Amino acid sequence: MRAPLSMPRGQVAMIDILSITGPIYIAIALGWLTTRAGLFERSDMRVLGRFVLYVALPALLFDAVARRPLGDILEWRYMAVFALGGLATMALGLFWMRRVAGQAPVASVVQAMGMCCPNSGFVGYPVNLLVLGPVAGVILGMNMLVENLLLIPLLLALMDAAAGGGHWRAVVRGAAAGLLRNPMVLALVAGLGAAALGLKLPAPVEKSVGLFAQASAALSLFVIGGSLAGLGLAGMRRQVAAIAVGKLVLHPLLTFAALWGLEALGMPPLDAKLRVGVVLAAACPMFGIYPILAQKHGHEGLAAAALLGTTVASFFTISAALWVLR
Repeated sequence: MRAPLSMPRGQVAMIDILSITGPIYIAIALGWLTTRAGLFERSDMRVLGRFVLYVALPALLFDAVARRPLGDILEWRYMAVFALGGLATMALGLFWMRRVAGQAPVASVVQAMGMCCPNSGFVGYPVNLLVLGPVAGVILGMNMLVENLLLIPLLLALMDAAAGGGHWRAVVRGAAAGLLRNPMVLALVAGLGAAALGLKLPAPVEKSVGLFAQASAALSLFVIGGSLAGLGLAGMRRQVAAIAVGKLVLHPLLTFAALWGLEALGMPPLDAKLRVGVVLAAACPMFGIYPILAQKHGHEGLAAAALLGTTVASFFTISAALWVLR
């Protein structure tokens, strides 16, 4: 957008940025306020969250993927950048927490998990939707593939190995079984199949899928806000700050470095929207199931506190990322 002559360019850019981040965090704040005020219970957020996870986001993924050519959906360059950024953040986070901060092995893996797994569905998709438009659905689909097939199984295996709680093959088998029950993965596979075969849904079904898909962005942000109500940071501020810096600063920087490095090595440049989308995805706070995954080894309190602190801080860091990317 070209700035009008009567207003400084930087001021126009900030207004544009606030028009993107403002609605996102207003929706999160509304979920938090209505839950704190007693209009909703935190248990209600689980119900709404299940609707998003099992209905709205799967409909969104299928709708976004089935409408596009298969080559646009499985963009290997994007997935390579996203995977390398996550793996580099995981490795550096583990090294820092274990060798520099002196954390226990399991705690180090739990904190590294918070640094390298973004909330692609509940935060990343709404951000990219406002910034980039419909391509946000394709970005979400590719993120889900990398996270569910690589990052999360690897972290769970590392966590169990650090705790001495079983062979890594059993962890991988459990993660694979979970994928077969994950509605978003199933919707993604169905969408890929429809795209590959050129199938088109009947008009009434297609419109119904679109209706549920449209419900995903606002409701997911509302659920994030309601889920944060009642959480606190007492006694864990230093660890929470380290996780937040790793997630909101280190992860997007290393993802950008992966993008720059692969292109310097000869990888054809990504589409401009995907270049922005991969950095914004990495700049989002960690995924909402972070405390659940940390619960197995007794670190759910730290994970919940980190989720709260990182989500609040991400208003400023995502705004800064948008400023830089513009």
